[in-house]
Amino acid sequence: MRRRSVLRLGTAALATPAVLAALPVSGAQAAALNIRGVDLSSLPKGEDKGAVFRYADGTRGDAVRILREAGANWARIKVWVNSADGYHGKQHLLAMARRIQAQGMRLLVDFHYSDTWADPGKQFKPAAWNSLTGTALETAVRDHTADILGSLARQGTPAAMAQIGNEINGGMLWPDGRSTDWGKLAGLLNAGVQGARSASPGTRLALHLAEGGDNGGTRWWFDNATSRGVPFDVIALSFYGYWHGTLAQLRTNLHDAASRYGKDVLVAETAYPFRLGSKDNHEDIIASPSQLVPGYPATPQGQTAWMRDIGQVVASVPGGRGLGIFYWEPAWTAVPGNGWDETDPSSGNGWENQALFDYNDRALPAMWWA
Repeated sequence: MRRRSVLRLGTAALATPAVLAALPVSGAQAAALNIRGVDLSSLPKGEDKGAVFRYADGTRGDAVRILREAGANWARIKVWVNSADGYHGKQHLLAMARRIQAQGMRLLVDFHYSDTWADPGKQFKPAAWNSLTGTALETAVRDHTADILGSLARQGTPAAMAQIGNEINGGMLWPDGRSTDWGKLAGLLNAGVQGARSASPGTRLALHLAEGGDNGGTRWWFDNATSRGVPFDVIALSFYGYWHGTLAQLRTNLHDAASRYGKDVLVAETAYPFRLGSKDNHEDIIASPSQLVPGYPATPQGQTAWMRDIGQVVASVPGGRGLGIFYWEPAWTAVPGNGWDETDPSSGNGWENQALFDYNDRALPAMWWA
């Protein structure tokens, strides 16, 4: 997910009902997606700070169970190396993996290789790795990846999939791994792959970019990766309709990537607002009508329609290569102390109007999109 400092908020994607009508998909296809995922990375901190979650009728419940009963069958959890607030590390991941498995769900581990948010605008080295370069940095990546995935496997909750980096259009672990130096970037990616396969050989590996509607950018990046022999199993793309193009462009890119590289494809992040107007004092990332995707109002119905329609696009990929979708942070509600800035306990949440729980903590209908 791209943080506010690097978002392009000015242009909404033109994904109208007329455009969608031209796409050869059916509602039944979305229901057939193998992955109906939810990113629950912020849930442990939210619960520790007092977050409450309710079924649609107001009955209080466990967020993981509520989402599972609505149809979610995978959960995605990000991993930071040593975050300022103590969350998003190995111990919270292990605890979440137990909860996820108990609900019969599968786990995707999202490696950021950073102490903080990693996205196209920032890929900061962990503080403990700041002095490392070359093979020393590759060793750190390999060992960290193996430690996390090995710990999950030894616990009996192995990851079904892992991302080697998060939204790495511009590379990772800057300045060493910028995509302007593919030799170094490929070395770091290969180190992550080696660590993963040594510790958890059954885990499928994904490479994850933002800008899911950008076919030219996707081709350029994966052409470079494949030409340097970087191994992977899945192409994962973020796609937010208010930033990343139209649903028709996403469809073109997914179809082309699956065919060009012979890989399964996945929308690793998407979301949509169910309302405008912040619950806390922090302005939401999507805060005005001008930022919305035409044809999708900021209502529970608009949120549901977005998920239905993007699900149909993913399901249209030939040969069953469209694996599915992860909804980004559906349980990141506005709770004091669980804001976007892990270094500032007073920071607010810019995401609560895109959660799948409303401002009364009740499950929203988009939860049943699949």
